[in-house]
Amino acid sequence: MQPLSGNKGARTDVEFNIDAASKSGQLVMINSGVNSDSVNERWDLNGRILLGFDGARKLDNGYFAGFSAQPLANIHGSVNIDDALLFFGKKDKWKVKVGRFEAYDMFPLNQDTFIEYSGNTANDIYADGRGYIYMMKEGRGRSNAGGNFLISKQLDNWYFELNTLLEDGTSLYNDGNYHGRDMERQKNVAYLRPVIAWSPTEEFTVSAAMEANVVNNAYGYTDSKGNFVDQSDRTGYGMSITWNGLKTDPENGIVVNLNTAYLDANNEKDFTAGINALWKRFELGYIYAHNKIDEFSGVVCDNDCWIDDERSYTIHTIHASYRFANVMDMENFNIYLGTYYSILDSDKMYINDSSTESRYGVRVRFKYLF
Repeated sequence: MQPLSGNKGARTDVEFNIDAASKSGQLVMINSGVNSDSVNERWDLNGRILLGFDGARKLDNGYFAGFSAQPLANIHGSVNIDDALLFFGKKDKWKVKVGRFEAYDMFPLNQDTFIEYSGNTANDIYADGRGYIYMMKEGRGRSNAGGNFLISKQLDNWYFELNTLLEDGTSLYNDGNYHGRDMERQKNVAYLRPVIAWSPTEEFTVSAAMEANVVNNAYGYTDSKGNFVDQSDRTGYGMSITWNGLKTDPENGIVVNLNTAYLDANNEKDFTAGINALWKRFELGYIYAHNKIDEFSGVVCDNDCWIDDERSYTIHTIHASYRFANVMDMENFNIYLGTYYSILDSDKMYINDSSTESRYGVRVRFKYLF
């Protein structure tokens, strides 16, 4: 009988926000419980308390197994789960994770206190008529309609990961609409998401990945002739370059991320690129997104609908945040100030002779880690 060592513990992550934002267009919080389409500007108080429960066991031959569960209570009275997973493997060899969680982040945003738009969450991330910020997250996980199975391996300076996400593919779309049509589910999607990361030094990492649904005719719509039209063919590619100077200089180190992502989907091509930097509690970043819509059946939102035809659309977003650390000399009690400003640009004039619109928001975040 081999010796067995183990550990378990609990942790609490408290996070509450006060937001002031423009009309949404999916650029403000979609789960805030406020009908933001009914007003041009709004105030909102939102947040949650996360309880983390973790446990692990390890044999002296290197084999290990464990779990993580994170109940989440939000300010509007509902209780959900953030992560719920089982993991096992062998130290410095391989690891398997199964359950609800997020795989490797291919579009890190640093101190992203307040950047809320379509494309910034794992579910309901495509909102028809709003504009899409594609960030290699469709197959990343933490889904409300399925689960993950992930295999990873560390080999010297190389990290390899393959995540499989099985879910109801229509959960990708807010209200189930895509290009003006209601999506009909035929079967579940299966996203495969391989990632390769290379870290020649402690500070520098280059990552490349792709994600693709490999199930044909998973969902789509029925045309006027009664034929089913597949809309589930979606393949994305991404690359990320990170310099994390905090690993060797925790006081003055600079963190810089350069991210790119490209999505090849049915009747739509999306390209996103972003750069952000963090130094001494201050973060500044810029995100460029270009959406090319080849086919659109009609306007699907009556108010604040920005994409309403076949054409190209561009979104420029500047975001910034600042962290006040150890407020009142309390360790792990931080207050964040965050803001974003987005310019939405179309290659075709609107009826009012304007081809641009803007979105903006400001947030105060109170965060306490116990």
